[in-house]
Amino acid sequence: MSKMNITQIMNKNKEFLRELREESGQDPGQCFQCMKCTGGCPFQFTMDYPPSQIMRMLQDGMVDDVLRSFTVQTCATCATCTTRCPRDIDIAKLMDTLRVIAYHRGIIGKGKNMHVFHSTFMNSVKSHGRLYEVGLALGLNLGTGNLMQDTELGLPMFLRGKLSILPHDIKGRNEIKKLYDYAKKIGE
Repeated sequence: MSKMNITQIMNKNKEFLRELREESGQDPGQCFQCMKCTGGCPFQFTMDYPPSQIMRMLQDGMVDDVLRSFTVQTCATCATCTTRCPRDIDIAKLMDTLRVIAYHRGIIGKGKNMHVFHSTFMNSVKSHGRLYEVGLALGLNLGTGNLMQDTELGLPMFLRGKLSILPHDIKGRNEIKKLYDYAKKIGE
């Protein structure tokens, strides 16, 4: 069994919680575990830890586990948890902030495919001003190594005119690119 220095862990956690409070304006330490956030979460079935457990893990200093969790990557930011919280904690904003912190630290964790999806989606919007569906599917399949995934769906959709082989650029694409570059500059 390895030795743990509780003081170091607590200090590391305090620093992270300070950063999290600064970035999000929310204090997970205010959560008293009523579990209303978890009870109302429509995406809980996709998560490895329910929202209330993420809050508790933050309180207990399990920062690395939280940042590597699938929950942080799959939260839809629907804000159901936020509206149900009796302590007025904006849990959806905390999840967004945790996702950004994980991204900046280069932590992909269990959400590898989510990371591939996010970057492929954002690159499509940056390049074309809108989503290029075929490019997203190809990028996702290449990035995840599932080269033939959903191929049986693609041909019928193409034959019915639902998919275009070539991307359609929108008017004002340069404005979208400027917005994208500005968001990248300020830290997404």
